[in-house]
Amino acid sequence: MTQTLQLPPIPTSILGISDITVENVEITDNNEFIITVKSTKEEVRCKKCEGITSPHGYGRMVELRHLPIFGNETYIRIAPPRGICRNCDDNPTTTQENDWYNGASSCTKAYERHILLSLINSTISDVSIKENIGYKAISGMVDRYIETKVNWEDITEIGLLGIDEISLEKGYKDYVTLITSRVGKESRILGIIKSRGKAEVKAFLTAIPNHLKKTIIAICSDMYDGFINAAKEVFGEDIPVIADRYHVSKLYRKSLVSLRKKELKKLKKSMVPEEYKALKPAISLLCKRKECELNESEKEVLKPLFDSAPKIKKAYNFSLRLTSIYNKHSTPDEALESINTWVSDVEKSDINCFKEFIKTLKKYQKEICNYFIGRNSSGFVEGFNNKVKVIKRRCYGIFNINHLFQRVFLDFSGYNFLGSLNLAKS
Repeated sequence: MTQTLQLPPIPTSILGISDITVENVEITDNNEFIITVKSTKEEVRCKKCEGITSPHGYGRMVELRHLPIFGNETYIRIAPPRGICRNCDDNPTTTQENDWYNGASSCTKAYERHILLSLINSTISDVSIKENIGYKAISGMVDRYIETKVNWEDITEIGLLGIDEISLEKGYKDYVTLITSRVGKESRILGIIKSRGKAEVKAFLTAIPNHLKKTIIAICSDMYDGFINAAKEVFGEDIPVIADRYHVSKLYRKSLVSLRKKELKKLKKSMVPEEYKALKPAISLLCKRKECELNESEKEVLKPLFDSAPKIKKAYNFSLRLTSIYNKHSTPDEALESINTWVSDVEKSDINCFKEFIKTLKKYQKEICNYFIGRNSSGFVEGFNNKVKVIKRRCYGIFNINHLFQRVFLDFSGYNFLGSLNLAKS
């Protein structure tokens, strides 16, 4: 049951719809607003020749979901004019098209934009429940507006390019590779590859348009041969490939932690419980501060531990030296010289925990030193990784690469993208 409301003329600008007049407004027993409108566009262009047709009645009445009024569901009803073409064979008829809705959709474009904005940092299921609209209808909106892969025509500059992988399943299974870019403070997704193989990554990098390749300032990656070699084979020496600082520091800190645990286990066996307990503040501080610079009071706290376990002190100081090298604004050649000196000093000492790390350091020496060209890192890539993990948990897993790309794109670039579409005023 519906009730016709006697309302003063409603400005169509309030509805965000152009080329219409409002004929009447009804409200149902469920408090749904139904607004009947009439098109004010005079012309109906032929679907074949695009010439102006002669009036030929009206098409069927369609009802389109629109933006809510006072929190209530709102629908726009319209019977679009039809025209008949006297110039084409068989005199075909054409239904008038309007800019504010899509013939394939049951919603206005303004409402579709509202739904897509609601999807950012949410799920299709949640938005479906909140808006009382079907899951498939929302999926259709996503497919209409959000592409499943990068549109290179929308990109003017890549800047810093990042390559990293993430597992879509628990237990580090079903890996995908994320290709991302950062220009200034803006990050965006370029591609999600259902593999972390060198061939697939190389194929993606090769497909980047040549004019955009020239805008890449550096490529950041972890020390996975597949990524590094793929980037080298595509870009050669033209663009520096950087072994990310975070992944390097993670390795030598892991070596330090390994030695610390080993030495502490020895201390626990050799000391009486009271003596070992007295070292707890020092152990806690060392775990918390890692290899950061210490003030005088913190050095006093660590002194008993360093006196009892001199190897921990030596390893800690070696880690501190390597961190200091990274913190200095050196040239790549200066950094290389400092790193080689560090390696030489470690190898001459009785500290063996860095043995495997040094092998990695020598293998990726050039990529590690490339960091000092512009001090770029793939921290923004880790941000993407965290976002994908959140999306996975929120959606209870997304295993379709196309859908995953759409969701990552929406969460990272949705506000800018939907703002540029300006569907509310279409």
